[in-house]
Amino acid sequence: MRDLLKRFLPFATLILLFVGLSIASPYFLTVGNLSAVIRQTTVITIMAVGMTVIMVAGGIDLSVGSMIGLTGVCGTMLIAAHYSTFVGLLGAIAIGILCGTLNGGMVVALRIPPFIATLGTMGIFRGLTLLITGGIPVANLTRDFGVLANGNVLQIPIPLLFVVAVAVTIHLVLKFTKLGRYSYAIGSNVEAARCSGIRIGMYTVLIYALAGALTGLSGMIEAARLVTGQPTAGVGYELNVIAAVVIGGGSLNGGQGTVIGTVIGAMIMGLLSNGCNLLGISPFLQQVIIGAVIVLAVSFDEFQRRRMA
Repeated sequence: MRDLLKRFLPFATLILLFVGLSIASPYFLTVGNLSAVIRQTTVITIMAVGMTVIMVAGGIDLSVGSMIGLTGVCGTMLIAAHYSTFVGLLGAIAIGILCGTLNGGMVVALRIPPFIATLGTMGIFRGLTLLITGGIPVANLTRDFGVLANGNVLQIPIPLLFVVAVAVTIHLVLKFTKLGRYSYAIGSNVEAARCSGIRIGMYTVLIYALAGALTGLSGMIEAARLVTGQPTAGVGYELNVIAAVVIGGGSLNGGQGTVIGTVIGAMIMGLLSNGCNLLGISPFLQQVIIGAVIVLAVSFDEFQRRRMA
């Protein structure tokens, strides 16, 4: 019953928020505004889906914001060098996999806590991005590159198609593959998982590499929004990504979390931000509101754990 309540609460919150904003603002329930919300939340949602797998396994990745900048810059540099958008996208995903593998490798080989390891790579990745570009955005990109973030297929925003494809794929991975089952096992009790014969190191690296690939995809979508590779892109995104997972029912202690919950959590944050803008609420107060929501979500998770103990 408690588990059912925890899964239903984010969905109920999203519905109440949607209905409330529809009543509060005549501009909310319009095709243009809802399309804008989808496009604006795509990057955080895709990154949060990858973070879900990491947090399910009991880890965390603070470097994803910096990784957004690095992968976006590398991908756009390929496009600026007259390679196709597809090649640029593959290049960004490859860089993301490399960064994720580095994070996972440090956690496994050096036995550094994920918080500390990824805190370090957060600075490394951002520094590399600024070194590569000299702090100057990558420009002179092709017009078709912007389609990744701003285009439509049969009136459906392309970013929404990316979100659906990623969400369905990772949901199936968590539910029906060894990687998914072992992620929950590692996050629930790492020693028990080790005694069961699960290769903790290998699967930890795979989990971080998978999240890195999704961050690489997000980096290119973020760059496509402005049709430039911004070396400062993604600053602070790691907090929003972690918040989306926690609001969606994930746990900082590992062993809990679903893709559906994370997508709902990301949408809640997107609607909160959009609703505050429509209602003319100060952006400073918006930070207070979103911070309060995060605290409430974590407090609810901790309260549930104590009652079950």
